[in-house]
Amino acid sequence: MSKHIHKVHLKSRTIHPAAYYFEGIKSGNRTILSEAITLVESTNIEHEKVAEDIIELCLPLSGNSIRIGVTGIPGVGKSTFIEAFGLSLVEEQQKKVAVLAIDPSSEKSKGSILGDKTRMTQLSSHQNAFIRPSPSAGKLGGVAEATRETILLCEAAGYDVILIETVGVGQSEITVKSMVDFFLLLMIAGAGDELQGIKRGIMEMADAILINKADGDNVKKAELAQQEYKNALHLFPPNKNGWIPQVATCSALNKENIDVLHEIIDQFVRLTNSNNSFKENRKKQAKFWFDETISNAIKNLFYNDPKIKGELISLERTVIEGEISPFKAAKKLINLFKN
Repeated sequence: MSKHIHKVHLKSRTIHPAAYYFEGIKSGNRTILSEAITLVESTNIEHEKVAEDIIELCLPLSGNSIRIGVTGIPGVGKSTFIEAFGLSLVEEQQKKVAVLAIDPSSEKSKGSILGDKTRMTQLSSHQNAFIRPSPSAGKLGGVAEATRETILLCEAAGYDVILIETVGVGQSEITVKSMVDFFLLLMIAGAGDELQGIKRGIMEMADAILINKADGDNVKKAELAQQEYKNALHLFPPNKNGWIPQVATCSALNKENIDVLHEIIDQFVRLTNSNNSFKENRKKQAKFWFDETISNAIKNLFYNDPKIKGELISLERTVIEGEISPFKAAKKLINLFKN
């Protein structure tokens, strides 16, 4: 590539043309992949334009991975499990693995995400692994949107397995489910009533439940919990894709029975490919993110409009004081935006 390519200097960061990032991503350069993801996460308008071009270039090379969501209650050992599973993928199965963390709640708190790389030291140092924490703040709907786009970049970089870890609780499970092929729920035994600790809705989303920390004195408890979950899953309506969620036990700490998940995922992929539901799910997700992106873009346009900014605070105050209904106030703003 020519050394005389046009560069944009913004806040001491050199922004290259999209082709520079695309070539770096294609060649497996993790530093350039990280820089491209930073542009995707940025709210700077000039960054957004380059990011859009990078995504368009990467799109034809994307879609060839298996996308796996991983969620679980605090203390379940998600990071230990993801590292053990990730290492088994890169070392035993010769796969390239990307780990992305997502925390939509961070947009409210603007807090920093736990340092994923410090929690997964072995995996992060492996040449065939790439670990990317969630951004701690972003545009409206930005964290989830950026993660969806990051998946495409990682796939273009040749990553075979994309693991998406939920860092927040509640909303993040639903968000992650909307961008993965396979959804894994991690649980532990002996933490009180097994079925009270997790919402039914999250259990219904799971394609597999893995009971972690099945080691030492916990083995019997884990086996008992496994049976409880199997019984509970029979009460749920069958999945439209024909898949029956599996329940197994493992010890991430001792790296025991991790390979059971490989077998479950292989069965899932075979079944959903044979009945075409794998592709159908991806199509539905693409439509969902198309709608979400439009919705978020309209929100951004609306709230960044100078006329809206000028009226918003005073109208909010009158709504809070009960001087005007929320509906009438909202209509006022919408009419102001349209005219």
